[in-house]
Amino acid sequence: MRSVSSDTVGPSGDPAASAATLTIEQLAAEVGMSVRNIRNHHSRGLLPAPEVRARVGYYGPEHVARLRLILDLQADGFNLTAIERLFSASGGSAARLLGLRNAMAAPFQSETPEVVTGEELLERFGHVDGKDAERIRKLGLLLPLGDDRFEVPSPALMKVAEEVIDLGISLHAALELVERVSRDCESISRAFVRLYLKELWEPFTEEGQPEERWDAMIAAIGALRAIASEALLAIFKQRMSEEVEAASAKLLSRHVKRSR
Repeated sequence: MRSVSSDTVGPSGDPAASAATLTIEQLAAEVGMSVRNIRNHHSRGLLPAPEVRARVGYYGPEHVARLRLILDLQADGFNLTAIERLFSASGGSAARLLGLRNAMAAPFQSETPEVVTGEELLERFGHVDGKDAERIRKLGLLLPLGDDRFEVPSPALMKVAEEVIDLGISLHAALELVERVSRDCESISRAFVRLYLKELWEPFTEEGQPEERWDAMIAAIGALRAIASEALLAIFKQRMSEEVEAASAKLLSRHVKRSR
């Protein structure tokens, strides 16, 4: 019978292929972080201890996920002290925080960006004055890539803009409306986020963030997105019908008076 080397024995003592297979140098290459920073995170308690075999520390998927989460949180503006507090509040579980962050940061609806040239934009929209060009930039409708190329983050919105112009509405007027809709949608989105925080997250935190409710809290974010979208569309359709009906009644009334 072949003897089992201590290098292939997992933490439980059973012969198994351990999930921890990366040395600290390999871990650093995997996540794009220096060995020094990894050791610093470990000393601060941000990273679990490695699995030691034959005096060598090995790291696994949990360490990779934790370090990537730290990088993401730093990119979002969190310093290490704030990240320590986040980990402490979640019981140190990277999986919980990663799931929560991914649920919050996930795109509402994925769209494949489109790349267009300045010449194509000129053909589709004509000349754009400086003020409207600045509006387009602030609204993020076009992202300059250089060499007279632009990324269109939402081709669907670009198509809507073309259809509006085809109706005879000026680009300037359409952009003014988009600005207003964007402000209104920002306010509505903020209200739904506050609803989640006040009605779900704050009670969850006050109860000590029970382990069995973490999945439900993460799932609630996705569910609330769908609910918000459906509610907004339903209310908009209702209000749009009312406004069109009222406006058409006024137009007809004026037409009748003029024809007398």
